[in-house]
Amino acid sequence: MPETDAPDPLEHPQGWRDLLRPRATQLVVAVLIGALAFAITVQVNDDDSDDYAGVRGDELVELLKSLDVANERLSAQIDDLTTTRDGLLSSTRRSERAEAQAKVRAEQLAILAGTAGATGPGIELVIRDPDKNIDAPALLDAIEELRDAGAEAIAINGVARVVAQTYFLDDDGQVRVGGREIKRPYRIEAIGDADGLAEAVGFRGGLVDRVATRGGSATVTKQKKVTITALADVKSPEYARPTS
Repeated sequence: MPETDAPDPLEHPQGWRDLLRPRATQLVVAVLIGALAFAITVQVNDDDSDDYAGVRGDELVELLKSLDVANERLSAQIDDLTTTRDGLLSSTRRSERAEAQAKVRAEQLAILAGTAGATGPGIELVIRDPDKNIDAPALLDAIEELRDAGAEAIAINGVARVVAQTYFLDDDGQVRVGGREIKRPYRIEAIGDADGLAEAVGFRGGLVDRVATRGGSATVTKQKKVTITALADVKSPEYARPTS
């Protein structure tokens, strides 16, 4: 049989359509792939962009206003807290100063009341009385002169602290000070201005001269540091009460 030639697709329209169909399909796929790549690129760019990029102008204005209001409120709270903190610090400092002042005042009152030891400049007054002519009233006079001269703490023979309630008593040739027997010679320690105290007992016609007229002698020594450890006997008042 004679060989039949295959039909030429180029000579028939259907052949052209059959030939172009795979190429069109490939083109559509390529376009879709390109579109998908473009969409992915846009999405990535959108993800990297500012979160507020899609907010409308009026919404953004309202958002900024709300942020301003929040900032003002926070600033006011910070100012209030700062004021409260400063007030607490100031109150604490005032309390600390008041406590320190109260402590100092309590220590001062304890020294004056004779319930605490004391140290400071002052004098040592030694009265020798070989004839035993210096009695309780004479010894009390010496103490009063020292008080008038500004003595802040006084002790006799290191055992008797002299305060406002301390009494002096003659007892069988001896002198009792606040219930304690004081033996001769009398050694009086006084804390205060050393120059003023020494002058108060040493002026002409003063304590030193009066002791001499009774057959005794008195010597005064200024001291840079006098330490008094004797304490007064504290008694609760029987009748006196604080005023309301």
